[in-house]
Amino acid sequence: MIAYLAGTVLRRKAGQLVLNVSGVGYLVNVTPDVYQASFTNSEFSLHIAHIIREDAQLLFGFLEEDELDTFNMLCTVTGVGPRSAMSVLAHLGVSGVTKAVSTADDSMFKSVSGVGPKTAKLIVLTLTGKLVTSNGNEVATSTSEQSVVSALIGLGYQEKFAKGAVDSVLKTQKDLSESGLLKSALATLSSGRK
Repeated sequence: MIAYLAGTVLRRKAGQLVLNVSGVGYLVNVTPDVYQASFTNSEFSLHIAHIIREDAQLLFGFLEEDELDTFNMLCTVTGVGPRSAMSVLAHLGVSGVTKAVSTADDSMFKSVSGVGPKTAKLIVLTLTGKLVTSNGNEVATSTSEQSVVSALIGLGYQEKFAKGAVDSVLKTQKDLSESGLLKSALATLSSGRK
């Protein structure tokens, strides 16, 4: 896996740089900030997310390690792929993502092109308690089953089914985080729909 690259910019096109590292050119997807910075600084060190798929290997580059960490966290959310994660980071930045999650403000994510209401809610619920602020403190979390029930209702489930799924999960798993409870409740609901 490629985790870090340092070299010179060989070529650029919207959202992408070709980084020459010891004679090998790496095509790296970057945020608009990194792309703009490439015009004033031809030497670059980038923290890399290396995504391997059946049909492609993709590189996503970041100037700061906390950007890479936030990108990786966003990619763990159901429905958020690497391109969407890049859009969220480009639009909100690390501090914007942290603030939106800590204040449970899914409208900030909905303002990003390609992120719908359900995905915005899932981002907030999945990342609650996982993001760390720039001063090193973990984002405040509220782990109430009611907020998970509310999230499930927001995702389109009827209240009685949402509450039933949450209760069912809590009978067997009492020490779940809010995002863990949400995932398990969603799994319970989807298995019941089959």
